[in-house]
Amino acid sequence: MFLGQFQHNLDDKGRLMIPASFRGLLEGGAFITQGFDKCLMVMTEAYFKQVYDRIEAMNLADPTARLLRRLILSNAYPVEVDKVGRILVPQNLRTFMQIEGEAIVAGQGEYFEVWKPAEWNEQMAKLQDVEANNARFSTLDLSKQVSSVPVSGVK
Repeated sequence: MFLGQFQHNLDDKGRLMIPASFRGLLEGGAFITQGFDKCLMVMTEAYFKQVYDRIEAMNLADPTARLLRRLILSNAYPVEVDKVGRILVPQNLRTFMQIEGEAIVAGQGEYFEVWKPAEWNEQMAKLQDVEANNARFSTLDLSKQVSSVPVSGVK
């Protein structure tokens, strides 16, 4: 899993250093694409295939499905981690983000995001608002799932 947040640099050629703990997870191949919140998403090949399959299953007659297809697929590029631990961020994605120099790499479980530091700080400010979080997350059930298998001796 991709977990944690790291500050890394994007060099003049658009190469981004990947956290050492993430590199092994990318050995089977990876894709980078535009994210939803002015960030980039980097997915393993297996996870990208799952996302691709879901997009492919959507109704092409639905204008929203077509927009999602364009957002994800027309901005997706295969990436490889080089010997030093970097990936090349395509120019159009760097332009979209308006990023150079510092970048934040933030694990999101099955994928990780790349953020411009100012944009990431805005995200973090939202997440530090306890009252807003209580309202936002109150409908999400993160409690332990009750097993439907009876416990021995309990009916």
